[in-house]
Amino acid sequence: MSCGFLSFSYLLSAVLLILSIRGLASPETARRGNILGMIGMAIAILVTMYSPMVTEYGWTFLAILTGGIIGTLSAWKVKMTSLPQMVAAFNGLGGLSAVFIAIAEIIAGSQTYLETSLGLLIGAVAFAGSMVAFAKLQGLISAKAIVFPGQQLLNLALAVAVVSVCIVFCLNGSHSLFYILAGLAVLLGLLLVLPIGGADMPVVISILNAYSGWAAVGIGFSLNNTLLIIIGAIVGASGAILSYIMVKAMNRSLTGVMLGGFGVNNSKTRTSGETENKVAKSGSPEDAAFIMENANKVIIVPGYGMAVAQAQHILAEMAKDLHEKFGVDVKYAIHPVAGRMPGHMNVLLAEANVPYEDVFELEDINREFATADVAYVIGANDVTNPLAKTDPSSPIYGMPVLDVEKAKTVFFVKRSLATGYSGVENPLFYADNTIMLYGDAKKVTEQIVAALEKK
Repeated sequence: MSCGFLSFSYLLSAVLLILSIRGLASPETARRGNILGMIGMAIAILVTMYSPMVTEYGWTFLAILTGGIIGTLSAWKVKMTSLPQMVAAFNGLGGLSAVFIAIAEIIAGSQTYLETSLGLLIGAVAFAGSMVAFAKLQGLISAKAIVFPGQQLLNLALAVAVVSVCIVFCLNGSHSLFYILAGLAVLLGLLLVLPIGGADMPVVISILNAYSGWAAVGIGFSLNNTLLIIIGAIVGASGAILSYIMVKAMNRSLTGVMLGGFGVNNSKTRTSGETENKVAKSGSPEDAAFIMENANKVIIVPGYGMAVAQAQHILAEMAKDLHEKFGVDVKYAIHPVAGRMPGHMNVLLAEANVPYEDVFELEDINREFATADVAYVIGANDVTNPLAKTDPSSPIYGMPVLDVEKAKTVFFVKRSLATGYSGVENPLFYADNTIMLYGDAKKVTEQIVAALEKK
């Protein structure tokens, strides 16, 4: 196979993968984007298989077959609510692959010490951090921030040690230093993500995605592989941009995320006693059905509680009944960090065949709450908390939130009055225009649908 054909094939694959990412920017083109991505990756694999760099076809086919089986089973068996865990795990595997390739390059006698060590370093941090994120999301360890005295100083010392070992390794190429670097990088990745709370996982996943991309860039330079460099740079840049969007949406510091300890604060979590003597009004699903069927506009605000209860399908049925039987204008309002990963709510609503044109992002829908008769908040909390706009001492202060309190009637579907991941009590629960619907999100919505269908 000529070098020209190999380069052209890699270029074609890179273009298809770029178009794939572009397609994923919109629900309407996401399916086409996925198809283009699969074609681009298939071309890259096939061309690489027939290139001179591959000599052990048996092991290569075995690795491809094993990976394909694992990927297929994951796609079939993993529930939509577990997508954040799966993404975290796949980010980790991308980092781990960079680590293995870096080790193989050093064993093979590669002299590209800088590129290989950078690929190893970033890949090991991405792998270790992703495993912690997976464990927190899966409930294997506490989702809360895990902190201990001197943690930041230890992280700083580890970072200095990693840089020092990397420099010395690049100067003398000692294999033992290379393995020490790998161990230090894994430890640093663990300690960077441990102090991050579950509420901040959307940002963590984006950051780790960027890490895995930059690890691929380092390995691409080490292997002199143009495709890895291009795609790694795209993944790294897109992950960094998405991380910036996430931290902006949560009023956080990107530097704080990168250094660890993100999401840890000692701010007060109550509203200075303002809600302690108030009583939240509760209602029944039948009450909610009656009010919504007589409304002109209903805005639905989904959150992670909807995902846990797998309520997206019955929610879509409720919206359909309201629109088709009673002529109600129904829209969905999505906060950028609703759920546990970017786009989590969009994916769940798409699974339930909710029309794309009915789903709106925060900046496009917020002004409409003032004209809505009903805001139906199902499993969301922090993203609707008005303290983000009024209380400078609150840890969520400055975070853009959905203005659900401006609707004439606000229904909150929650199991209790418990706080969200931020630990901040939501005074909206006690507002005059708020009615709490206590219970499982799916069961409550099913009861509303049953009441609507009796009409």
